[in-house]
Amino acid sequence: MSHQPDEDVQRISTPMQHTALAHPLRQRLLWALSARPSTISRLAAQLGANKGSVSHHLRVLCEAGLVQDAGTRRVRGGTEKYYRRTAQRLRVDEPQAEGTAALLGAVAQELDRSPADHLLTLRHLRLGPAKAARLAEALAALVDGTEEDPEGEPVHGLLVTLYQQQPAPGRPGAVRGSAESRVTPPEAPATLAP
Repeated sequence: MSHQPDEDVQRISTPMQHTALAHPLRQRLLWALSARPSTISRLAAQLGANKGSVSHHLRVLCEAGLVQDAGTRRVRGGTEKYYRRTAQRLRVDEPQAEGTAALLGAVAQELDRSPADHLLTLRHLRLGPAKAARLAEALAALVDGTEEDPEGEPVHGLLVTLYQQQPAPGRPGAVRGSAESRVTPPEAPATLAP
């Protein structure tokens, strides 16, 4: 499994950082800033949000140290301020329920705006610890090993998780049933800018 250099990974540990991650729009702003620095106007257009909201949430991310000023540029008699992420990857050692809920809410918002069909699958499997560890390693290797196409190609989101369900009361390790689904929503009217 390949890993990014440590300087490219930011550990999330402070209450302020956890609070900053506990909002779907802030999660989406972090994703939008993954590719390159951007301005409030461009982020608002890309995410389908108003500039005031984007400005507020960027301020929260800056105060938490997750986003920083990336300089300014003069345009048509004005100045555009750019923002960038402080690191390409975040490592949340002790995830908080609010941050996880915001992450999943952000994914739902992105899915709603997707201009193409998407795959959404939830499947429950009975796996021993060794097999679960091998599956987690294989999934991580697939994600980390996928080579990106050049600039200009559509950006795709990928959320991968493997978790152990809480055992049913009275049955250690028991899993109640299983479900698998593929969700393909109707085509969205707007497309996301790359």
